[in-house]
Amino acid sequence: MADPQQLEFESIVNDLPVRVAAFEGPLDLLLHLIKKNEVNIYDIPIALITQQYLDYLELMTELNLDTVGDFLVMAATLIHIKSRTLLPRPDPAQEDPEGDPREALIRRLLEHQKFKAAAELLHEKEIQRSAQWQRPDEVINRVVGEAPEPEVEVDLFSLMAAFRQVLERVKQRPTVMLPPEQIPIETRIEQLLARLSTTEACGFEDLFEDVQTKPGVVVTFLALLEMIRLKLIRVFQQGNFGPIRIYKREHVDGAPTFQGMTHE
Repeated sequence: MADPQQLEFESIVNDLPVRVAAFEGPLDLLLHLIKKNEVNIYDIPIALITQQYLDYLELMTELNLDTVGDFLVMAATLIHIKSRTLLPRPDPAQEDPEGDPREALIRRLLEHQKFKAAAELLHEKEIQRSAQWQRPDEVINRVVGEAPEPEVEVDLFSLMAAFRQVLERVKQRPTVMLPPEQIPIETRIEQLLARLSTTEACGFEDLFEDVQTKPGVVVTFLALLEMIRLKLIRVFQQGNFGPIRIYKREHVDGAPTFQGMTHE
């Protein structure tokens, strides 16, 4: 018999679809995994990358993200390529009419990487032209004369990797029978914005300290994604795969508005 608490939690999550049109797509996830595993894009270990890709897909499905369909198509492509690589190899003396099943994927990744790099360059120039607040580590840099490892804006998949670690810690906590935390996503956004208003920046994991159950953790993460989409916050990471920090944005002209919050 299904756990009533779990069923209630699932209904809560199903009512909270998050629009992630501004986030990355399937090719970006593959590039993220290639970078994370430090593998050669021309020699992708398809079994390893496929398994990690499916792990992310499972988490996206659990979070009810609205772009899962696009990722399912790529998952089917990866599984097909993986099955092809598991078949007996043809005689090396004979030419394989179908070639390496990874070649088409590699071409797509290289082309996407090229356009992604161009878009990031334009984004950097836009940032340089716009007024930026000064973060504490920049002040420290001037005082001590040492350059800290630069912070980079976080992508969706780095956020999801950090979120998975938070979920694992929740699973390791002693089981306590508590009513589900039915926090509306708008209310959670207001709570997070209020907390970010009291500090210059906040660690990613610190934003989950006041929730003790999986529903509360999931709603908090969905609220963060919505806040990014609404341009209410910016998320930075110390180097590659380092600690993540959240900064509250000042009001952005032309940004979507959040009904539960009034900008000063």
